[in-house]
Amino acid sequence: MFRKLKENQFLFEELVKRDFTKKYKRTILGMGWSILSPLLNLLIMWLVFGHLFGNNVNHYAIYLFAGQLVFSYFTDATNLGMNSLVNNAAIFSKVNVPKYLFLFSQNVSSLINFGLTLLVFFAFVAFDGIPFTWQFFFLLYPIVCLIIFNLGLGLVLSALFVFFRDMQYLWGILTQLLMWLSAIFYTIDSYLPIVQNLFLLNPLYLYIRYFRKVIIDEAIPSLPFHLLAAAYAIAAFGAGAYMYKKYNHEFLYYI
Repeated sequence: MFRKLKENQFLFEELVKRDFTKKYKRTILGMGWSILSPLLNLLIMWLVFGHLFGNNVNHYAIYLFAGQLVFSYFTDATNLGMNSLVNNAAIFSKVNVPKYLFLFSQNVSSLINFGLTLLVFFAFVAFDGIPFTWQFFFLLYPIVCLIIFNLGLGLVLSALFVFFRDMQYLWGILTQLLMWLSAIFYTIDSYLPIVQNLFLLNPLYLYIRYFRKVIIDEAIPSLPFHLLAAAYAIAAFGAGAYMYKKYNHEFLYYI
């Protein structure tokens, strides 16, 4: 895979440029929407849920922003990734190139947006009086896991979308369900321990919890927590790689 990426480096770079510029084509604010959009979502959620949960959670704005940050990156990467094959059928149906290049380029675009929003997030952290400690370096771990997880899930979704166009509607419903099950705007501290452990079955909650634990609690998650985060990422990427390898030659018949 890495060898083919190197061989098609020029094409990959051009795809990244195209995807990023296309996203903000004919917009007044351009890249500003990468920062403004999550901030507006944060403001709306804070106005709606702040008076319900804000008094029971320390640094509620950061608590909410951490959840919104991870979830927005996840939805952006997977939604763009799901359409990567169908939207680029005119290219790979005529030229023999690795099909995962299109998904990877879409994820680079989403990752750039995530990086810009992450800088704003750290500015909010500083403004809220939370000290920057050495534990912050551990945030690289959930970020890497989330990147791999998004790539893997994007591979799965893009393959399924070629065969089942209903997938875009089903995925829209599933992402809404995931949002409610990821404790973005509420806390699960009042739940029974067994219920709290059930939330760990949701990879998104796991990555969001990692961010909050490092930044708000100033603590490092346990070793099993790290292993579970890596397991979700590896499992998703393994499933996606398997589907692309198995159905690689069948994609052309359904495009």
